[in-house]
Amino acid sequence: MDGILAVWKPEGWTSHDVVAKVRRVLKMKRIGHAGTLDPMVTGVLPLCLGRATRVVEYVQERPKSYEAVLQLGISTDTEDLTGKVVESQASVSVTEAEVRQALTGFIGEIEQVPPMYSAVKIDGKRLYELAREGKTVERKSRKVTIHEINLLDFQLELDQPRVTFSVVCSKGTYIRTLCVDIGKALGVPAAMAHLTRTMSGGITKESCLTLEQIEELQQAGKLNNHLIPADEAITHLERASVPESIGRLALMGQKVGLAHSGIHLDIMQNEQLVRLYNEHGSFLGIFQIDFGSAVFKPIKVFSA
Repeated sequence: MDGILAVWKPEGWTSHDVVAKVRRVLKMKRIGHAGTLDPMVTGVLPLCLGRATRVVEYVQERPKSYEAVLQLGISTDTEDLTGKVVESQASVSVTEAEVRQALTGFIGEIEQVPPMYSAVKIDGKRLYELAREGKTVERKSRKVTIHEINLLDFQLELDQPRVTFSVVCSKGTYIRTLCVDIGKALGVPAAMAHLTRTMSGGITKESCLTLEQIEELQQAGKLNNHLIPADEAITHLERASVPESIGRLALMGQKVGLAHSGIHLDIMQNEQLVRLYNEHGSFLGIFQIDFGSAVFKPIKVFSA
């Protein structure tokens, strides 16, 4: 079984729990997920099965989108409502205009400090392990990109208002931290109340199956019909094609000449990755442009 299985992760499950469950259902070990979700988070979790595990790193590089609920007037040690309250403000007063202005201020490249309750490693130890020991350590800020952010709903009449927003962001963005930083921009404590991942690797909720549906489809022998081909999750890479005879060489892991492809090389960059196909549309693998040798170099070959 090869391809990408789009799972709608339920609340309370870790990403590892989901992988373990699907391994048992499918009776296969070669499964990897493309992007960890915290247990309290629901949403799109792409699982790469079989040979499709070879594209996990490229799927993870693509932007992701979320819908988040931001709670104003409270902050916690985990930056979400599962943590210990460290600051509380009984009454918060903000306007819609102030909220919109605060959100807009985060569009573009921003700096984020990873939360203590995260899987980032420092000196070989994960931050959440240190946090559970009651330790706080210095963390370096990271650059991430917020491509788009939109206000969806708000309850500003509450003593501790709630704001719902959608965001499209780069890999490595902590939405919990974004919520805290939005609160800082408004001058009040804040935490993330709820989070749903609505898109990952170009895959949306419409393509997802619940764990119950996966089990039912597998028992009926129909799950294969719901797998997404590996190359459909990496469409951010340019596409190039070569004649079938040249494609056979590519499938053997050989370099093939750039001149054989129909790609417009004048708009390509040296060392750029492409999806290579034969003239019949069969996916051959991920190849890298080498202008110096005028060839496509094999990076990940999907042999027949």
